[in-house]
Amino acid sequence: MPSLKDLRTRIKSVKSTRKITSAMKMVAAAKLRRATERATAARPYAAGMEGMLANLALASSGGGEAPKLLRGTGSEQVHLLVVMTSDRGLCGAFNSSISRRAKAEVLRLQGLGKTVRIFCAGRKGRDYLKREFANLIVGSLEDIGKPQLSFADAEKIADRLQTMFDAGEFDVATIFYNKFQSAMSQIVTAQQVIPAAIPAANQNQPAGQGGVYEFEPEPEMILTELLPRNLRIQIYRALLENNASEHGARMVAMDNATRNAGKAIDKLNLNYNRARQAYITKEMIEIVSGAEAV
Repeated sequence: MPSLKDLRTRIKSVKSTRKITSAMKMVAAAKLRRATERATAARPYAAGMEGMLANLALASSGGGEAPKLLRGTGSEQVHLLVVMTSDRGLCGAFNSSISRRAKAEVLRLQGLGKTVRIFCAGRKGRDYLKREFANLIVGSLEDIGKPQLSFADAEKIADRLQTMFDAGEFDVATIFYNKFQSAMSQIVTAQQVIPAAIPAANQNQPAGQGGVYEFEPEPEMILTELLPRNLRIQIYRALLENNASEHGARMVAMDNATRNAGKAIDKLNLNYNRARQAYITKEMIEIVSGAEAV
């Protein structure tokens, strides 16, 4: 049985841990509010960009050659998986859920005879995937969003992907991230970004009620300018969603850790009181026994 000193040391240690997890929970909660606002604000713009590209793609289908970022290479043999995670832990299953989803996609594509390459945006995803797929990782980025997440971070990733695509290193690129729903719930999302995934036309819309557009200059020229920007916008939205999801997951994880530390302290206090009572009882018995012997 541990001594009283060992129990006191253990109680002090757990109390210190509880202070740290409680502070981390409050910090994550403060960051979560700002991150949620930014992620929510980015959704309409990203959806609007996709809708505009759909109209342009429809208008350009009749003539001219579509840009490569839209039409692709004509093949789907080489897939690049862009795994977006964080550089830090202590956020529950946030990183592992994305990494497991990417791992399942790697195995699925390999089962279909496809060539798979992995690009990691975040240290945790890289460390997870390199255990089994180290030879598939073609690049990685760290310290994304430090000191604060900005559009420049999305541009850095998008420029890297576009350079690789222009060099013919892959045919299809898909990003994996957590879409924020609430602090308790995040959805692992896989989104194809190269070639651009154009939303399908609304089948419920009555014939003749679709919008009629006139483009100047030609749709192909507009697409050439908009597609690289759309790539950056979609990656930026994914980063914002991931950022909000990370803070939400960390807040919940630290809240659970704080509660568990409280339970551990209660249990240790109980054991300490029992040990102390046993020690006092033992001393009293020794004193009484010594008095009787005299």
